[in-house]
Amino acid sequence: MNPILTELGVPGELQAFFQVTDLVFSYGLDSEYFDKDFHRVPATSNLWMAGNDLTREVVITYSAMEAIAYLTLNKHRYSRIDTLAFVAVGNLPHDGQLQWMRSAWLKKKYTLVFGNDLLGRLADIKVAAGLADRRVRLYWNSPNIRIETENCHHEFATDNLSLNIFEKAFGIRSGIRTYKPIRFDTFLDQLKHNGKQ
Repeated sequence: MNPILTELGVPGELQAFFQVTDLVFSYGLDSEYFDKDFHRVPATSNLWMAGNDLTREVVITYSAMEAIAYLTLNKHRYSRIDTLAFVAVGNLPHDGQLQWMRSAWLKKKYTLVFGNDLLGRLADIKVAAGLADRRVRLYWNSPNIRIETENCHHEFATDNLSLNIFEKAFGIRSGIRTYKPIRFDTFLDQLKHNGKQ
C-alpha cells in the first residue's frame, strides 16, 4: 500500500484494484506524477488504463489520481468494482484517444469525471461528442464559448455551459453520464480536503 494514498483515505482494496505501488502512472510515452506537494498530468495522445477490459462501464477522467479519488468517494455507487474500467486522457482529450475508445468499447456505458470548472465542462463536451463520432471545435470568443461541428455552430455563455445544454443545442443524445463534486472543482481536491479534517 502507498502511504500517501493511505493518508488520503484510499482503502487498501482500491489501491489493489488500481495496482498502486508508487504514484507514477504510465500513459505509454508519458507519465503522471503525484506527491503531497505536486501533481503533474501530461498532455498526451496516449491513455492510462486500469480495471477490467471486459467491462460494462468505462469511467473516463483526466488523470489517474482523479480516478482513484472518484472511486474512493463514490464506491457506494458500485456493488462490484471488478466490472469497471478507468481511463485517463491527460490534460487535453485527443481525437485518437476517443476513436480508440469508441472502437474498443462498443456499446458500453460511459461515465465522465472531469472537473467542475469550465475546462472540465469543455472536456465533457469534447469527449462525449468524440464517443458519439462527432468532431467538435471549441473556441474562446470572449465572453462566450463558440462550439462548431461539421454543419452547425452555437455560442454559449461560460456560466451555464454543460454537456446537457450542448446536447440540446446540437440535437445529440449521447446517454453519457457526468459526475461532479459538489463543493470542489475535482474529486481529488475533495479527497485532499477530507484527508486534512
